[in-house]
Amino acid sequence: MQLPLDARLNEQIIMVPAGDGMREVLETTLFRPSGPGPFPLLLMNHGKQAGPARLQQRERFIYMATEFVRRGYAVMLPMRTGFARSTGTYRDFGCDMLANAQGQARDVLDALAYARRQDWVDADHIVVAGQSYGGMAALALATRAEPGVRGVLNFAGGLRVDAPGCDWPSALAKAFATFGAYSRIPSLWLYGANDAYFAPPLVQRLFHSFAGSGGKGELYAYGTFKRDAHLTLGSRDGVAVWLPATERFLEKIGMPVRQVYRVADPLPPPDTHFALQGDIAAVPYLAEQGRAAYRSFLGKATPRAFAVSASGAWGWAEEGESPDVRALASCQRGSSAPCRLYLVDESVVWPGDSGMGSGSAGAAGGAE
Repeated sequence: MQLPLDARLNEQIIMVPAGDGMREVLETTLFRPSGPGPFPLLLMNHGKQAGPARLQQRERFIYMATEFVRRGYAVMLPMRTGFARSTGTYRDFGCDMLANAQGQARDVLDALAYARRQDWVDADHIVVAGQSYGGMAALALATRAEPGVRGVLNFAGGLRVDAPGCDWPSALAKAFATFGAYSRIPSLWLYGANDAYFAPPLVQRLFHSFAGSGGKGELYAYGTFKRDAHLTLGSRDGVAVWLPATERFLEKIGMPVRQVYRVADPLPPPDTHFALQGDIAAVPYLAEQGRAAYRSFLGKATPRAFAVSASGAWGWAEEGESPDVRALASCQRGSSAPCRLYLVDESVVWPGDSGMGSGSAGAAGGAE
């Protein structure tokens, strides 16, 4: 589902020209402080989820964007060619990791050229970042001496290709050695110990390939993060992990780190003390299947939310952005009556039956 635009961050969606002859467009999310600028720029790049690129929805990295807007940055997040509502065809070079990274970096360069033409961008203070496949694309861009780009942030960068005959770790190491040999821009690498794609021995191999070829980078290898450190950047709780090291790097390369804009965190609904969160029998409207789902949900990580409806429907969401909105949407898809939040994080927020309509029991629920 697409989440609503965030007014706190002046979020908007723009279409950025790209490709040969600028005949393609990249669906791009823009966050920025209020006012005319010019603002230093964070150009952030997404990874690739399993499945067709076209089905991957617009990425926002809302927690990262919030921290950078607080520090006075504009943040651009382009969806690359063939992803989401960007036009063109996704570039796939199989096990050729260097070609894969360079193919994705073409779009990053087009987005960068667009940004430099905007009067709200301080073209002398730019950072390029990326997560997973986007981190590898950012390192590919760093082989060029791009004016105004002072550093690259590589969050769990790389690409895994599980195809017959593809020794993807070795292919990655070879590509990263090439990045290092032509590195022109300093980089910070951030990888967690329990990354589901890139385990610490592989991370060390990639970094040594890069640095051993002359690459200008520093590796921040942090410990385990929840169930999968590959998802640290998309987690609310991940900010405390990546932000301190990122601030040190930004300061080192002459980028702003002091908070200059106030962006309030969304207020959670108040705890109504309707019941203890572990009191499964107290959750209204649910049949046996729904109560089993709630029992399982209590083991999910925060941030999280669980919603119910008088129709008997239910829905939940954990981690990522706006789990409360996602839980309500998941519930509503199977409900003939309005859904309401029951639990948010550790708090029961159920207000009672006021405002709830009646409906038939036993409607299907789901998770988001």
